Amino acid sequence: MENKLIVSLSPHVHSGDSIQRNMYGVLIALIPALLVSFFVFGLGAIIVTLTSVTACLFFEWAITKYILKRDGNTLWDGSAAITGILLAFNLPSNLPVWIVIIGALVAIGIGKMTFGGLGCNPFNPALIGRVFLLISFPVQMTSWPQAGQWGAYLDAETGATPLALMKQAIKSGDPSVLNDLPSSLLLLIGFPENCQAGAGCLGEICALALLLGLAYMLWKKIISWHIPISILATVFVFSGLMHLANPVYASPVQHLLTGGLMLGAIFMATDYVTSPMSHKGMLVYGVCIGFLTVVIRTFGAYPEGMSFAILIMNAFTPLINTYCKPKRYGEVAKK
Repeated sequence: MENKLIVSLSPHVHSGDSIQRNMYGVLIALIPALLVSFFVFGLGAIIVTLTSVTACLFFEWAITKYILKRDGNTLWDGSAAITGILLAFNLPSNLPVWIVIIGALVAIGIGKMTFGGLGCNPFNPALIGRVFLLISFPVQMTSWPQAGQWGAYLDAETGATPLALMKQAIKSGDPSVLNDLPSSLLLLIGFPENCQAGAGCLGEICALALLLGLAYMLWKKIISWHIPISILATVFVFSGLMHLANPVYASPVQHLLTGGLMLGAIFMATDYVTSPMSHKGMLVYGVCIGFLTVVIRTFGAYPEGMSFAILIMNAFTPLINTYCKPKRYGEVAKK
């Protein structure tokens, strides 16, 4: 009777995954885009990113210790750092420090810790912070510095972003406005120094860097392909049909490579907590985000629709999980 058989609860086989491992994997995947943002925007990108990450870490520590009265230290699981970087990626490089701190407080305090911390938040915290700042400080949040001003911060020269030019073409009914857009190659690899267009947010500058992050996360199996690919495919098809119907609407390639589409599809829509659990649910979720993004970009008041589309579908995630459940082991299919 010395060798007792002990049966524990599932899972009985552990893959080695952990929250910390996956979070740090996402941080590694963000490095290429982070380095490109530092190269393109220089001092402004460094100040905004460091402020955002530091503030997110501080607010998570302070709220956990003094408001929630918890002993566990969650700073080193990587989630707060990811929120800080993603929030910075959704901000212009000339945003004042005090506004960045407010965004971090809203992202961590309202978007995450109000609901109990990691794993309990229904909405993506970084997007909560970004949308709050966009509504509260619309002028500062829509002043886009031009690329290549490495030593400039608050005094950087600004210009219209590619998304703004796309919106202008629709409003004027003149497709020739789209000729002022950077080429697809420049949108893929990042803006050169002499580009006169406003470059947008930190994380929008180089689609190739974001795609490298996607490849890394797929290779490490941190995420699956269902959400990002369904978003990108839906945007490509829907915007392509609109472009064929009327050339005043931008081409599908221009839609894919501009704004926060790649950033949102790869790093924010794939958030474990706020996205569906089943593969079927992920596809439904991704298709809806892609469709809403194009609709908001084309017919909405804001040039960009990715943030709003993700937050809207975050709210539908519990409903999607209810109706897109995986087949139970041993379940007999109904005839």
